[in-house]
Amino acid sequence: MRAHSFFYTAEAGFNQSVSFNHLVDDSYPIGPDAAMSDTQSQLDATFSALADPTRRAIVARLLEGDCTVSDLAEPFEMSLAAVSKHISLLARAGLLEQRRDGRVKWCSLVVEAIRPASIWMAAFGGFSDADMDALEDQLDQLGLLEEGLPSGGDPD
Repeated sequence: MRAHSFFYTAEAGFNQSVSFNHLVDDSYPIGPDAAMSDTQSQLDATFSALADPTRRAIVARLLEGDCTVSDLAEPFEMSLAAVSKHISLLARAGLLEQRRDGRVKWCSLVVEAIRPASIWMAAFGGFSDADMDALEDQLDQLGLLEEGLPSGGDPD
């Protein structure tokens, strides 16, 4: 395990600098050419696609079953072209598939594509209120709890 710092210049791109910390693991690539695992790339694409409320609403609608693009666009106060862009982004992320039936374009959800994100999120469901209260107490003791933040007490 070696530690390195990296810096970026417009002329040379990313360059290696002086080693400064032997405790930092640099066994993974750093910089614009860093390769990510397929799972990490898929998680990034999924969460990026689901970051928009319109796209989350489209996915929620597709949970009920296949839908035409026109039906998906109906509840939104935006153009069909704008909704189509949202649908295209979801398709590029692998979250939905499109097929043509004559002049009608149908969309269907790819549930298997959402599963890795669901599994990743499920890991956070294991924290109880007591765990969160203990974390808040620890942050308070360390002086890291910011004033004005809501506490984990009973909502009233």
